[in-house]
Amino acid sequence: MKKMFFLFLVIFISNNLYAQLRSFNDIFPNMSDDIHSAVFTNEGYIRSSRKQSGFIILGDAHLSNLDPQIVRIVLNRNPLYLVESIQVYIPSDKNISLLTVYNALSNVRDLKGRLYNSATRNREIPLFEDATRISSERQTNAIPDPPPATVLPQSETVYLRLRDVNFGNTFYRGDMALIQNGLRYTLSNFRNMSYLFVPVIKEEKFIAQLYFEPILEGVLIYSIAGADISDFFASRIHVDSAISKRLAVITQWAIDGIRR
Repeated sequence: MKKMFFLFLVIFISNNLYAQLRSFNDIFPNMSDDIHSAVFTNEGYIRSSRKQSGFIILGDAHLSNLDPQIVRIVLNRNPLYLVESIQVYIPSDKNISLLTVYNALSNVRDLKGRLYNSATRNREIPLFEDATRISSERQTNAIPDPPPATVLPQSETVYLRLRDVNFGNTFYRGDMALIQNGLRYTLSNFRNMSYLFVPVIKEEKFIAQLYFEPILEGVLIYSIAGADISDFFASRIHVDSAISKRLAVITQWAIDGIRR
């Protein structure tokens, strides 16, 4: 009798937890069929827009049921360029927890050597030639990634040094926090991003928000990134493509970490 009661309790708790998961359509109830189809591909949906033409944001509060602060934090930086990405990763085991996501994001060194397609070089090259966690904004000495966590923190701040193929050493602050039904990961540059010692993106002028939520179909990864780039460089480089490729590499890094 006790065994039957225990089995019933496990099934009840499991079903209750499963019922709490939202579906993709719960979060994006009015999405068009073509965008919906793209979201469930390996590349996902990605779109760039510019302030002068007007931002189109699917994650905005009147179009989605995402926490409004995900988009608001980026827009508060007053970016000139915006890139939005939506993807659903469907794992073989759909019981992916936020702890798994957190541990994937903690593996900073795995960003090293990830390839992207360079139009100028006409081949795939590593975007980040090196990637490491650092102690703080002032102490930029490399420190090891931590072992996998067994407890999910409510919030945490980490610091990263990524040697970008175009900008050299770039420095980011990563703020992780549990919000709504998922985990938000905010990346922002706390030092200038420069090309040949000339600042291209000044400190705190790049920000990316990645939001992860286990849903009925798998894991939702919603990303929005904004940047303010000097007019001199904006007229000489394809800003939309530069942001999109970096966002795509970071998203795939997270997916690979979740898969493992």
